[in-house]
Amino acid sequence: MNWRRHGRDIALVTPFFALFGLFGIWPVLRSAWLSLTDYHATDAPRFIGLRNYAELAADERFWTALGNTAAYMASVSTIAVLLGLVLALNFGSNSRLHQAVRVAFFLPSVAGGVGAISAWKWLANSEAYGLFNSLRAAFGLAPARFLGDPGWTLPVLVLVGVWSVLGYNLVIFVTGLRAIPQELYQAARLDGASRWQQLRHITLPNLRPTLVYVSVTGMIASFQVFYEPYLLYGAVDTLGGPLDSALMLVTYLFDRGFRHLDLGLASAAAWVLTLLLFGLTWLNLKLIGQETGR
Repeated sequence: MNWRRHGRDIALVTPFFALFGLFGIWPVLRSAWLSLTDYHATDAPRFIGLRNYAELAADERFWTALGNTAAYMASVSTIAVLLGLVLALNFGSNSRLHQAVRVAFFLPSVAGGVGAISAWKWLANSEAYGLFNSLRAAFGLAPARFLGDPGWTLPVLVLVGVWSVLGYNLVIFVTGLRAIPQELYQAARLDGASRWQQLRHITLPNLRPTLVYVSVTGMIASFQVFYEPYLLYGAVDTLGGPLDSALMLVTYLFDRGFRHLDLGLASAAAWVLTLLLFGLTWLNLKLIGQETGR
């Protein structure tokens, strides 16, 4: 290598790679090592092999968290993608009304966080002053324990999850729809194609890359859900809500790592989460690739 010629370029990129290695690669490698150790933050890590993974497999709360996370991910991903596509098809023009609708749906993506979840906690409050219970009272219905009944946990979390990502999906789908050449629709209309036929044979095939992106990113984000169940259902004595109905993989990881200080087991749970996300993403891309003939 000609150091005199490329030395300046190497000097410019070296700080980035140094910081990336320090704050990106090293924590990942350290987590992989800790997942194979008995480490409770107060003592030095002690190598125990795959015992943490065996303990996870025998932990009923881990399987509860995995089941809750899978149900949440499937519900939020499916509903948010379908509703986002429907909204994009109906509010994708440049008219002021459609622009206002897109802004209204996109605001939750910008204004999310602790403040928004606190507002949802008031809306779904189990007392009579909660907005949902106030609406129920207007129809003569008794107050429902939205945050205290395990049967309401998943619907409430799915509602909050869809609300937070729907506007983002809408904007991405609108961008994808505008990238489709209008000449295809004009030719289809000249051939007498109906709106359904145009949707099936033009819109959806050309929108497939956008669908893949929205589906995969939504699935990954839903699988890593944390602050919604943590803020809505977290308490001093438990993070899983009533009967662990709000226990997710990341809240389980947080509970074991930062409340019980079992960092070895928490690292193992993090790697299980990573492998599951990798496998689901690969399977999603594989299935879509088969449909497209790639």
